[in-house]
Amino acid sequence: MTVITEDGGRTNMYATEPTMYIDPIAQQKMDSNNYVTHNEKAEKLNGRFAMMGIIAALGAYAVTGQIIPGIW
Repeated sequence: MTVITEDGGRTNMYATEPTMYIDPIAQQKMDSNNYVTHNEKAEKLNGRFAMMGIIAALGAYAVTGQIIPGIW
């Protein structure tokens, strides 16, 4: 535990952070330049689905002439 006394005389106790363990093999992969994180994969996938949605919306508009078929 870490104990800190503030200016007003109040004492705060904070937990000590545990040391983080990183597997040496995973560390080597992260140090290389071709390592892709989960967030990067998720962003690419979301972007691809968004592009597919726009193409599908344009196709639906071309076929039906309605912005949202069945509603407008």
